[in-house]
Amino acid sequence: MAEQLKDILVRGTAWGGKLRVFATRMTNIVEEMRVRHNMYPTATAALGRTSAVAAIMGAMLKGNERLTIQVKGDGPIGQIVVDSNANGEIRGYVDHPQAHHGSNAQGKLDVAGAVGTSGNIYVTKDLGLKEPYRGSVPIVSGELGEDFTYYFSVSEQTPSAVGVGVLVDVDNSVLHAGGIIVQVMPGLSDQELDKLEKAVAALPHVTTMLNQGETPEGMIKRLVGEDYTIHDEMELRFQCKCSRERVSTTLLSIGAADLQSIIEEDGHAELVCHFCNEKYYFDKEQLEQLRDQARSS
Repeated sequence: MAEQLKDILVRGTAWGGKLRVFATRMTNIVEEMRVRHNMYPTATAALGRTSAVAAIMGAMLKGNERLTIQVKGDGPIGQIVVDSNANGEIRGYVDHPQAHHGSNAQGKLDVAGAVGTSGNIYVTKDLGLKEPYRGSVPIVSGELGEDFTYYFSVSEQTPSAVGVGVLVDVDNSVLHAGGIIVQVMPGLSDQELDKLEKAVAALPHVTTMLNQGETPEGMIKRLVGEDYTIHDEMELRFQCKCSRERVSTTLLSIGAADLQSIIEEDGHAELVCHFCNEKYYFDKEQLEQLRDQARSS
């Protein structure tokens, strides 16, 4: 695999503030998820596309706000789940990472076939309020770019265009992954909207641009021309929240009786994190300590 540049996200405005623009390159994160979950190419592409949207939506948040995207389609890879936050931290998984799906009619990875064309996309945002914000839309194509375009328009009432892509090498490793989102702000004229629609239609695929050496800012420039301003750039990283302490708390929560059953039946326990595939092993003595702790509390 070629040496990779840093995973970054840039955001800005264009056309006198009438457009919001976001673009990301996140090849390393998607490759790390592929390795951690031993994913096959179509699952990698589906998780990578969803992760690019999650990264950009995370950049729309502030402070300690965070969100979870769930894509629940009827395809063989099952559910896609990605967490992100305002600090550029991403983690994610698919239910069936080794589910294989053949190429589509164009000879490309059949993401829609793997995801399914029936089901729903759910977005849950923890904005620090009493209740989280929840939005959902039906899956319209399964290709995910079109599905999130539909989500922004319907659930968030923000006309948007979403381009996401993952290019997988012959050894299944990730060559390129990233995305671009442009959103229409109030004040855009019909003439400008027509111009934007033509620019979106003419824009090369995200992975084509990344393969040509384009930066996230370069992708924005190719879409909107010279009239744009980049407001900030953020580094992205794969980050899971799991820890041995958290897993211990989970085991404590099942209670002394269930812990005793595990001790008697198995003599040990191994828990695996969905998001990062990290394994946490507890031997008999450690389980007995947790059991005693559960009894005393």
